[in-house]
Amino acid sequence: MNAVPEVVTVGEAMAALRATGPIRLAPPMELSVAGAEANVAIGLARLGHHASWVGRVGDDPFGALVLRTLRAEGVDTTHARTDTQGRPTGLLVREDGIGDLATVHYYRRHSAGSALHPDDVRPALAAGTRILHLTGITPALGQGAARTVLAAIVRARELGVTVCLDVNHRARLWTHQQARETLLLLARHADILIASADELHLVAHDPTQDEDHAVAALLAEGTREVVITRGGDGASVTTGRDGTHHAPARSVPVMDVIGAGDAFVAGYLSGVLDALTAEQRLHRATATAAFAVATRGDWEGLPTRTDLTLLDTPAGTTLR
Repeated sequence: MNAVPEVVTVGEAMAALRATGPIRLAPPMELSVAGAEANVAIGLARLGHHASWVGRVGDDPFGALVLRTLRAEGVDTTHARTDTQGRPTGLLVREDGIGDLATVHYYRRHSAGSALHPDDVRPALAAGTRILHLTGITPALGQGAARTVLAAIVRARELGVTVCLDVNHRARLWTHQQARETLLLLARHADILIASADELHLVAHDPTQDEDHAVAALLAEGTREVVITRGGDGASVTTGRDGTHHAPARSVPVMDVIGAGDAFVAGYLSGVLDALTAEQRLHRATATAAFAVATRGDWEGLPTRTDLTLLDTPAGTTLR
């Protein structure tokens, strides 16, 4: 792909092993690919947008799997890098428990993805790119990755590119204090801020504020849109111009909630690219999230643009 991408995502993509039972009992495992920013890129590509993923993988079979999967899904990997210093591709192992309980184990210390460098991302952003999408996961991988995120923001600001930050807090990757110090800084540069209701305190100057006051403070400091996700209770978006809009979660059988947040982000950013209203953006975002929770896997069930209409068909409908 040579055209300038509409959206650039920056982060770590990993090989993912999903155990079909307790790991200590040596169950069969399913191999796939995972990573929040890669999931968003795949979701946007399926919806017909030109999305690019910037990151590093190891010079190993897992790295080849990551790149092959992204390319097969139509994601631009022009600026993805294969590490030449012997660092491996990160690994995620998921262990399903009782009901919908799942435990995720990460093996990403000193991974290729943690060695992201500002020089990896600067060339990926160019005039014509509309959105830079980042998460709070990448800066938690190490100082170099954190510097890369800031360099990406600086470059985006130079080009007038909209910056989207999904807080996406991973408590196992860093301390609460480390997370808050970094995320407070990143949030001040975000045009679109996305957080779950229980993550908002990480980006609020006064963590004791209630949600309404925290959102109002973020808007006063320059954030254009604050999107709050609420799991089964849907989501809301608040802008300085349009006020607050709420959308309920779409009613679907729940198979797997992991990846639903990334699916939501992909749908929301798709709505931004298509110049939809705030209500329409939430409608698309909750639809893409519904597809994710109704299927197994982080990204496998993400919809195409044609698929989006299926949720509005009557229950029991057979398409012939």
